[in-house]
Amino acid sequence: MRWLLTLLAVLCTLPALADPVGPPPRGLSVATFAGGCFWCMEQAFDEVDGVRETLSGYTGGHVADPGYHQVSAGGTGHAESERVYFDPGVVTYSQLLDHYWHNIDPTVTNRQFCDRGTQYRSVIFYHTPEQKRLAEESKRKIADSGQLPGPIMTTIEPAGPFYAAEDYHQNFYRKNPARYKFYKKACGREARLQEIWGDQAG
Repeated sequence: MRWLLTLLAVLCTLPALADPVGPPPRGLSVATFAGGCFWCMEQAFDEVDGVRETLSGYTGGHVADPGYHQVSAGGTGHAESERVYFDPGVVTYSQLLDHYWHNIDPTVTNRQFCDRGTQYRSVIFYHTPEQKRLAEESKRKIADSGQLPGPIMTTIEPAGPFYAAEDYHQNFYRKNPARYKFYKKACGREARLQEIWGDQAG
């Protein structure tokens, strides 16, 4: 037991792994989700009252400072993800979780809609023990509802370094609305969400 306490004491003195994008803006909380194409996840969360800022990027892998072509080719371990900065006085983390579930297909592994590969897996990346607890609670609630056509494959993992995607990916749905709408429809995202969630679809 003494060796374990010594090890914990040493670990507590180590510097925390710095997050490349830094802390959230003053007064805001942070959440991170992966749900397939980050263009679509960005739009989904931008529509939530209380979300003040979103940032598309890469996280969950082992390659430092990856680029889009690296991640999309697979092998980095990273998933296209969305960093969400929100006002907890307006929207709760539990409400963000509910919104997240209804914007993904949680019944598939290593893909979302037409996009396939580990880089498109669905993950809730928690930043605090409380976020982990709430994420697990929300997952159980969805599973127990019996609404889904299969088991939940979405994982819950600790948040690690988050790398912002290239500028042309940020606010893509606003910058390139025609291309974005074509992609989203061709990928079958809206149709599949409607099939799974019905009127609750994001």
